Amino acid sequence: MLRWLRGFVLPAAACQDAAPPTRFETLFQKLDRNGDGVVDIGELQEGLKGLGVPLGREDEEKILTTGDINKDGKLDFKEFMQYLKDHEKKMKLAFKSLDKNNDGIIEASEIVQSLQRLGITISEKQAELILQSMDTDGTMTIDWNEWRDYFLLNPVTDIEEIIRFWKHSIGIDIGDSLTIPDEFTEEEKKSGQWWRQLLAGGVAGAVSRTSTAPLDRLKVMMQVHGSKSGKMNIYGGLRQMVKEGGIRSLWRGNGINVIKIAPETAVKFWAYEQYKKLLTVEGQKIGTFERFISGSLAGATAQTIIYPMEVIKTRLAVGKTGQYSGIFDCAKKILKHESVGAFYKGYVPNLLGIVPYAGIDLAVYELLKSYWLDNYATKDSVNPGVVVLLGCGVISSTCGQLASYPLALVKTRMQAQATVEGTKQMNMVGLFRRIISKEGIPGLYRGITPNFMKVLPAVGISYVVYEKMKQTLSVTQK
Repeated sequence: MLRWLRGFVLPAAACQDAAPPTRFETLFQKLDRNGDGVVDIGELQEGLKGLGVPLGREDEEKILTTGDINKDGKLDFKEFMQYLKDHEKKMKLAFKSLDKNNDGIIEASEIVQSLQRLGITISEKQAELILQSMDTDGTMTIDWNEWRDYFLLNPVTDIEEIIRFWKHSIGIDIGDSLTIPDEFTEEEKKSGQWWRQLLAGGVAGAVSRTSTAPLDRLKVMMQVHGSKSGKMNIYGGLRQMVKEGGIRSLWRGNGINVIKIAPETAVKFWAYEQYKKLLTVEGQKIGTFERFISGSLAGATAQTIIYPMEVIKTRLAVGKTGQYSGIFDCAKKILKHESVGAFYKGYVPNLLGIVPYAGIDLAVYELLKSYWLDNYATKDSVNPGVVVLLGCGVISSTCGQLASYPLALVKTRMQAQATVEGTKQMNMVGLFRRIISKEGIPGLYRGITPNFMKVLPAVGISYVVYEKMKQTLSVTQK
């Protein structure tokens, strides 16, 4: 990334004091576009872009605010020089923390060992890919000069931020998954990046769910009514819904499905932060296992709070035209004709399905991504890229759904039992027995075809909208 710095800005010397000031002056002049002796944010952005080092708005502003001693919104040469010297000291500390045997070079095994102590497991081949991105002399080791040159204009401040940079820019996976809330640094929380990123994700989710709502309602209809004749297929189901309520009926129940995104995301994010604190000692780095447990518990907590919305969504989806005038009418009728407990029908199988889905989704995603990094990544192409990551996400999500789908089906039937005439109210175990005895094992997977059909378009639409929203909201990624 910053390989051009070697020979242009810094000499091949082992200590920062040996760097002639004229070299720093040359770099400063490249950034000072109008030659007035100071660099503002616009010049910094244009200058870095001209040097082939576009960092992104957040990182560029971080350089400016960190080096701007007199707080005039600009960097003069003295401030710029001082920033580089201070930054090199921080990078020296980070270098030493990775150089376990103090021999002046970082090897792949040292990166693996250091990351393991932070609860992050990568293979030695993945560590070699990290080295390749910085290695300029072909030794497959990194000395201080290579390390310093690479991170000269990258405003990371410690080893944790460096690992986050590797994760986002180089493709090393540290256990994140769509089933687990994103983690934000204190700086991202203070700058407002966290809520903009969550908002972007929320809008993407709303558009994605709305786009695939007909398939979602079809799945619910097949889960609940498909067992009567056993012949409800995709075409027949869609035709029946249109005949009964018109084209608009295909989106019945989608309103509350979109509304619940905001509270569910907010609760999940808040709960995730709390569970991480409970599972780790202060100052300790959270590992993959703790992250998974925190994510699962956060998902369970969010589901507990918004679950009544899930029940209302199902009732609206399976209801006939005119049965409910809207969300509040549906909630009022459930409360009037049943009880408060009706809002939590199917809660147990729903809760039980969270762990196998999240666990398998995360495990398969890690396995597929690690396989790609170990077998297909090259020195020039270490990041898997959008297509590979989306593919990993689709396959891992599909595997997770296969494992948890029977519980999801039973949950839906329990939610809808009161609306199906002649259906005996049964608990989870009773429903499992009934389905297996009357429909066999395939009955546990009724409606899974439209569920699979919506995965790829849902992920694709969500990704495109998410990227557009990030641009609109100026969300930057390290």
